[in-house]
Amino acid sequence: MLLLVAPAISEEIGSVDTVFKLFGPDHKIVVEAFDDPDVKNVTCYISRAKTGGIKGGLGLAEDTSDMALSCQQIGPVELSNTISKGKAQGEVVFKKRTSLVFKKLQVVRFFDQKRNALIYLSYSDRVIEGSPKNALSAVPIMPWRE
Repeated sequence: MLLLVAPAISEEIGSVDTVFKLFGPDHKIVVEAFDDPDVKNVTCYISRAKTGGIKGGLGLAEDTSDMALSCQQIGPVELSNTISKGKAQGEVVFKKRTSLVFKKLQVVRFFDQKRNALIYLSYSDRVIEGSPKNALSAVPIMPWRE
């Protein structure tokens, strides 16, 4: 039985302007948070470039592949059976379009069973050619203390 998990939906935490645009919104860096949809009590924070201007305001601009990622344990981690058995390697947990059609930002999860850690990799891909720019975050699965 194949169980598919829908990628998480992000919540914008805040943003900062980086370039003033006379017409349309400014270029900015956006900070968003999302909870891993298949691992209870792991939240990831991602910062990414967002293109402004007229094209950006209309949703027609292509955002750059610049990003940063940090994932944290926020409570007792509960892994699904698929993850704890190491069968869900490279599973997409977050996806966001960064252009009208061809480009998207993705976060995939790996489970390092030997070190008992979750690894989150963010990268940008494109239909024709992706970008080698990426960010990585590791969450050691530790006993939770209140």
